[in-house]
Amino acid sequence: MIRGEALLARLGDRLKDIRGRITPNAEMDKITWFQAGGPAEALYQPADEQDLAAFLKAVPEDIPLTVVGIGSNLLVREGGIPGIVIRLSAKGFGEAKVISPVRISAGAAIPDKRVAALALDAGIGGFHFYHGIPGGIGGALRMNAGANGVETRERVVEVRALDRKGDVHTLSNAEMGYAYRHSSASSGLIFVSAVFEGYPEQKDKIKTDMDAVQHHRETVQPIREKTGGSTFKNPEGTSAWKEIDKAGCRGLMIGGAQMSPMHCNFMINTGNATGYDLEYLGETVRARVLETSGIRLQWEIKRIGLFKQGREVQEFLGLLL
Repeated sequence: MIRGEALLARLGDRLKDIRGRITPNAEMDKITWFQAGGPAEALYQPADEQDLAAFLKAVPEDIPLTVVGIGSNLLVREGGIPGIVIRLSAKGFGEAKVISPVRISAGAAIPDKRVAALALDAGIGGFHFYHGIPGGIGGALRMNAGANGVETRERVVEVRALDRKGDVHTLSNAEMGYAYRHSSASSGLIFVSAVFEGYPEQKDKIKTDMDAVQHHRETVQPIREKTGGSTFKNPEGTSAWKEIDKAGCRGLMIGGAQMSPMHCNFMINTGNATGYDLEYLGETVRARVLETSGIRLQWEIKRIGLFKQGREVQEFLGLLL
C-alpha cells in the first residue's frame, strides 16, 4: 500500500482549496469501536457538504474512496485501507432539527440516540428504537438499522446524497430499496442528510418506550465492552444468537477476540484483539453454525480493508458443504 504522504503528493494542488482535514496514514483503530485494525492511506473529514462536493470533484476516480461513520459497526483489516477514507465531521454533518410537527431533518454524522432525544423533546413518536442503536444516521440509512421491532425504512421520507463526481441526488424511500439490514441504493453514493417522519405522541409514552429500550440493552447486551454490536444478521425463521449458542460458540475466544458470554451474537475485543483475531473468530462461528445447522450466517458488521500478508481469513474458513 502506498504511504499516505505519497498519495497526497500525487494529488498536489488538486486539494489546495479543500477546507476539511486530511490526515495521511490515519490510525483506524482510534476510530472504530473495536479499537483494532490497520491504517488508512489517508483520512478526509469534510468541513461541510460544499467542501465534500469540491473534494469529490477534485479526486481522480482511480483513487479508492471508502466512507465510514462513527465506527460502531466496523471491522478494519490489519493490512489497512487503500486510498482515502471519508468520515463526515460532526460539525458539518451532525445537526438535526424539527422541520414540521412530525418531521425531523438529520445530518448523516449525528448519532442515532440524539435523533431519538430530539423526537422526544418534540413529541414525535416512532423514533424510540434509535435510542438503542449505537451508530450514526448515515450507517442507519445505509443498512436499514433497526431495533425493538422498528426499522429505519419506516421513518425515512427522503435521503440527500452526493455521488463520486460531487453531484447531489435526492432519493425517495422507494428509491433507497430497503430490505432487512440492507439498502440497494448505489454504494457510490455518500449520504449526507435525510428527512424522517414520525407521528404525534405523548412525551410520557415516548420516554417509557425509550427507557424500555435502554433497559433491554443494559440487561442483555455487553454495551460497556469494545464491540461492534450485532455481528451477524438474523437468518430467516430464527435468531443468529440461537444458532451460535447451538453451535457451542457462546464465550468462544480466539486471541483477544471473544463471542460475548452475555449475548453470543456480540463479538468483543477483550483488550488486545487484532483485526485478524476478530474476523477469524467470526468465520469460525460461521463455519460451526454451518456444520451444526446448515445455516450460512451473513455478517452484519461491515469489514473493510486489506488482509495483512500471511493473515488472510477465508469465508467459513474454506469449509465446503
